[in-house]
Amino acid sequence: MEGKICLVTGANAGIGLYTCLGLAQKGAEIVMCARNGAQVKEAQEMIISKTGNPRIHTMIADLSSMKEVKSLSQEFLKRFDRLDVLINNAGLFLSDYQETVDGFETQWAVNYLAPYVLTRRLLGVLKQTGSSRVINVSSNGHLRGSMDFNDLNGRNGNKGSKGYDGLKAYSQSKLGNVLFTKELAKRLAGTGVTCNALHPGVVRTSIGNRNNSSWIAWFWNLGKPFMLSVQKGARTSIYLASSPDVSHISGAYFILSKPATSSENSNDPQLATKLWTVSEELTSGFLENGK
Repeated sequence: MEGKICLVTGANAGIGLYTCLGLAQKGAEIVMCARNGAQVKEAQEMIISKTGNPRIHTMIADLSSMKEVKSLSQEFLKRFDRLDVLINNAGLFLSDYQETVDGFETQWAVNYLAPYVLTRRLLGVLKQTGSSRVINVSSNGHLRGSMDFNDLNGRNGNKGSKGYDGLKAYSQSKLGNVLFTKELAKRLAGTGVTCNALHPGVVRTSIGNRNNSSWIAWFWNLGKPFMLSVQKGARTSIYLASSPDVSHISGAYFILSKPATSSENSNDPQLATKLWTVSEELTSGFLENGK
């Protein structure tokens, strides 16, 4: 990975942090993106200390805001003229309804729309670099997912949080990641840029109990001793970013560094194309650099 530049979102903790650490150990230049400046700075210092690799940079962005996603892409393009690997890792789970400054349900915005916008805006530099890779961290939660284009915010026709199902919203956003992966791979055919999605395993992170007031938090804490460590959870992202074995694979779904079958919904090409079109309409004001 010497000479290669990797941009990783959600890089200050958990899977994102250990993805950055693993790629830094391989000699890559890392751009760590997170919304908490103090935490990502501390993570940057830890990686430099552990690896002796000084080419570790930070950028700050709250990915719930499409304006900040746009600003992140602009800052990256000002500072770097190549991008070998983009890892859309940032994600969250919410049991209660929250809405972003743009009026989107927060899981839909952070887990799906932010990767969509960021990737679209960076396609130019990805194609220019050549042999680049886009990696979308999804989840087996997508297996339960469906796309409700009449109610992407998951409010079931209600105002506020009434009728909101956080797990359903999470599954929808993660299905979006896989559908986007497959549609983007199709559109990138022949460019030298690949795009793959992954399930990192059930990993011992705080995603299941942070911002979670439901029964899921209780089960999550109960199951933590049996979950993968974050170090192991990062392995599939590192593999897809660095292994020559997957350099020509695109549009696939991986679990524990091996190809796997994603859901029936995720393999519906008409659904993937419709989602692309709807996403483009929802975020049109933030896509002028994307093709």
